[in-house]
Amino acid sequence: MSTQIYYAAPLFSNMEKQYNNYLVAKLRKRFPAETFYVPQEQGDINNKSLYADSKQIALYDTNALLSSKLMAAVLDGPVIDVGVASEIGIAYQAGIPIVGLFSDSRQQGADNQEKLNALKDVAESQFPYANLYTIGLVKLNGFVLATEEDWLDKIDTYL
Repeated sequence: MSTQIYYAAPLFSNMEKQYNNYLVAKLRKRFPAETFYVPQEQGDINNKSLYADSKQIALYDTNALLSSKLMAAVLDGPVIDVGVASEIGIAYQAGIPIVGLFSDSRQQGADNQEKLNALKDVAESQFPYANLYTIGLVKLNGFVLATEEDWLDKIDTYL
């Protein structure tokens, strides 16, 4: 039986690693009985001073994902991280529920007529972009939330 929660997020820059540490600490504090698979904590494949080829990385993380009961995914960034998008596809195909966090503040103002009017001007969108195919896979098998607290609350409903 699948028991762990797979944490999917961008993980290479210092900023990404710090935000992941922050969110994972919140997850572990709120759900102390749960086990979390966090790719950036997997030294065998993510210690970038060592070597792991693409197949090793793909198999290691895919096996961990397929052994999970839930995916907690961070969807923030200029675009959804390509690794996260790949993991979402695997989770969707395997029927693993996905709870995504998309906290981009540019989502605000959907009722502001000036922002809506700006959509008619080429390249003047005031709203963030998210790949609709990837978002659709998440929504077909879970939820996308805009705040950390809502994200944690939704994760709680799966446990």
